[in-house]
Amino acid sequence: MNKVARTFSSLVIAVLLMTGAYETGGSGMASAKETSQAATVFEADPALASRYDVRILRDTWGVPHIFGKTDADAAFGLAYAHAEDDFATIQDSMIAGRSLGGSINGPDAAAIDFIVHLLGVWDDVDSKYESDLSPETRAICEAYADGINYYAGLHPDEQAISDVFPVTGKDIVVGFVFKSPFFFGLDSVILELFESERKQEVSEKTASAARIDLRTALAASREFLTGSLPTGSNTFAIGPNRTDDGSTFLAVNSHQPYTGPVAWYEAHVHSEEGWDAVGGLFPGMPVIGVGHNRDLGWAMTVNKPDLVDVYVLDINPDNPDQYLFDGEWLDFDIKTVTLSVKVSDRSDMTMKIRREVVRSVHGPVLRQKHGVYAIRYAGMGDIRQVEQWYRMNKARNQEEWLDAMRMQAIASLNVGYADKEGNILYLYNAKLPMRNRGYDYQKYLPGNTSETLWDRFLPFADLPVVSNPESGFIQNCNSTPFKTTVGPGNPDPENFDLNFGIETHMTNRALRALEVFGADESITEEEFHRYKYDMKYSQDSFMSKCVQALIEADDSGGVSNKEAMRILRNWDLSTHPDSRGAALAMMTILPNYKGAQGAVPEAQTLIDSLEMAVAQLEEGYGAIDIPWSEVNRLVRGTVDLGVGGGPDVLHAVYGRLDEETSRYIARAGDTYVMLVKWDPEGNVSSRSIHQFGSATMDESSPHYSDQSPLFVERKLKPVWMDEADIRANLESEYRPGEE
Repeated sequence: MNKVARTFSSLVIAVLLMTGAYETGGSGMASAKETSQAATVFEADPALASRYDVRILRDTWGVPHIFGKTDADAAFGLAYAHAEDDFATIQDSMIAGRSLGGSINGPDAAAIDFIVHLLGVWDDVDSKYESDLSPETRAICEAYADGINYYAGLHPDEQAISDVFPVTGKDIVVGFVFKSPFFFGLDSVILELFESERKQEVSEKTASAARIDLRTALAASREFLTGSLPTGSNTFAIGPNRTDDGSTFLAVNSHQPYTGPVAWYEAHVHSEEGWDAVGGLFPGMPVIGVGHNRDLGWAMTVNKPDLVDVYVLDINPDNPDQYLFDGEWLDFDIKTVTLSVKVSDRSDMTMKIRREVVRSVHGPVLRQKHGVYAIRYAGMGDIRQVEQWYRMNKARNQEEWLDAMRMQAIASLNVGYADKEGNILYLYNAKLPMRNRGYDYQKYLPGNTSETLWDRFLPFADLPVVSNPESGFIQNCNSTPFKTTVGPGNPDPENFDLNFGIETHMTNRALRALEVFGADESITEEEFHRYKYDMKYSQDSFMSKCVQALIEADDSGGVSNKEAMRILRNWDLSTHPDSRGAALAMMTILPNYKGAQGAVPEAQTLIDSLEMAVAQLEEGYGAIDIPWSEVNRLVRGTVDLGVGGGPDVLHAVYGRLDEETSRYIARAGDTYVMLVKWDPEGNVSSRSIHQFGSATMDESSPHYSDQSPLFVERKLKPVWMDEADIRANLESEYRPGEE
């Protein structure tokens, strides 16, 4: 199940089957073949490809290099090439955006269908598509949609539902608008509101807002790791004053799930209109998401400021469709949507479910048994995310790139930047609400007053930023922006209101980045590569503190298994494939990691977990000091390889424990990795790796897993941008439909 489906699967019963929340329409039941899978498949115009002047060149790794005359031509070719490798996931994204998933995949997908309606995604896109997006952006979105349609028409057997075709440029924009707020936690807020009881108190107005000393909070947070184990991201940039030869380095290292709608795909897009970018993108994305052009590059990591508020509404006792706001009863904006839900995997029957979609002046509204709630989030109603990414792709210098960032259409995500002029920059990119003092915004808010309703944001110029610091080094690893570099140049936490919710914690990855990059004042290209693949935990990390707690318990006689303690005492905090302490440490400590800034567990809890880990390893392997690579595995089809790295190390590998085999099967973390270099003359070169290969979902392709052996050995392949280099390493060349 993909990330979006996983996020909402627990909402299904609450959303669709809550008492009074739904009703069947008409007969209530219909055949899935009648409602979602038409008797005839979609047939694209066979002349569609002739409208676009584009060639696809596949290199020896299967990576597509798209050469178009115009940007629109290139976007058409990009969609077609990506569809060749992963049409299923692109199609799933289009289906979700159209709220058609329930008719194919049942209640889990129907919950996603409802959320699209709840957030009013299509209302925003329909009303703003012509006015808010430039003609150039609309052109690439429409061309990309044509590329999907053309592939679908040529491959009717791969169509899951013909009703979604033809997709349009609006479908592409919807994908951005719908997914963006879930990067900063809107999903968690919605899930919380579907609990059986209210989970937060309602803030009362106080005489003045409390302000916590962020310096104190920052110091205290050093005791903990943060974030959830499954995901994270890294970015680092090194300026010419810190490299051995005056080059500039950038690491593009977002951590994503290995498969699904937010899994990376590598491509190179080139047009005669000046678009020449290479890097990673998600299914359904007509631009490069992270990567570089010849002049500059950028990488992104998730940040999670407080960009969402929940309001408790006072309902008119004489009219449940009215709410109190500034002393007046206002009418809700209410409409009814119909969802088609497949009854079961063993049946073609679907159930029609009608669900109300309600909005207030605050935003989307949910009526629950324990209250009526409105949600407001940063970026609500903005459809320009794709425009901003497109402008970043085509920027030719730092000022043009910053102009794109000033749009603030991408409401969150840290950004690391470097360019051929030797500039490096870290930006805490976020659309931070300017909230009135006097309320606790960590609680729910009274919705009856405009005092709690924000509509202004911190100006872009006032965001936390580190630009060309004296150290010549920036990093962010899902950590606080207030410790971005070593030495002077970090943002001052006292300049930012607590209500922004800016992170104050440090991850292990951030600690290690400061330790390894910060300790070397003359970094070579080989060292840059080696530091990115660092596999150790910091002495200040949660992992280290747990091991130390066990050692202290052993010193006081609390641990009976002396062999296990001998292994842990000798463990160097490394997750190198050959490490003989990592397996025992991971199986002991990971089950006790409770998330953001969690406290070190009690000693007895760790002792009990150690005993369970010993038993599991002895049963599965006959020993407790086996190499980590025997436990930590990358599995892809018939490929089964040992891998180093682990949770929250710079070489991040997040696995799920298979209880039957006692193996951790990697599922997220380092996926698409790119290391970029501009030499002192400004010439760009880069190397990259994908955990699987360019054919992300095509099992029949030789590129389904051909990069995996390199990935586990922490090796990179060259990235070719010049056509001569591509042709010297060419596997195939064709126009869409002529492959």
